[in-house]
Amino acid sequence: MEDVINRRASFPLRNRVLRFLWGAVRIVLFAPSPRPFHAWRAFLLRCFGASLGRDCRIYPKAQVWAPWNLKCDDFVGVADGAIIYNPAPISLATYAIVSQEAYLCGATHDYMKPHFPLVSSQITIGRYAWICARATVQPGVRVGDGAVLGLGAVATKDLDPWKVYAGIPARFVKDRTPIPQMQETGATAP
Repeated sequence: MEDVINRRASFPLRNRVLRFLWGAVRIVLFAPSPRPFHAWRAFLLRCFGASLGRDCRIYPKAQVWAPWNLKCDDFVGVADGAIIYNPAPISLATYAIVSQEAYLCGATHDYMKPHFPLVSSQITIGRYAWICARATVQPGVRVGDGAVLGLGAVATKDLDPWKVYAGIPARFVKDRTPIPQMQETGATAP
């Protein structure tokens, strides 16, 4: 006897409608906006439920899948080409940077089940952490304060604070010297 495959939608209708509306806004108003119009793009993201702190710089070619699942503290940077796939919440702490074409992947599929159900997990990027160009953070990973995920690296597990990681899967390379003002709560930009 054959297994019956569940073909039910992964997301409720409300979620799918919101993503459709957000997709239209992103194409018409977000992506074509001039690079310096960070406040405009922050406004659009907030209209769709994003929680953004002061002076977040999310560039026009960045892709945010579900703004309502995005939380950025103050002074966060998300570069052109970065992809934030967030069926589950993704949090970026103060001064976190997500570089060009980096990928924060908040979901995968359970390949052990015949209908490959979606499995999503929260991603947290710590204060002063840097996700370098073309690096990938997998679902459920916590990137510690001040951690660096190097060019093209893939974080498959949590990254410790003030360490530099590289490779696939990401491995510890060296320590990053913490800057004293970065370790204090309420630090200001260097």
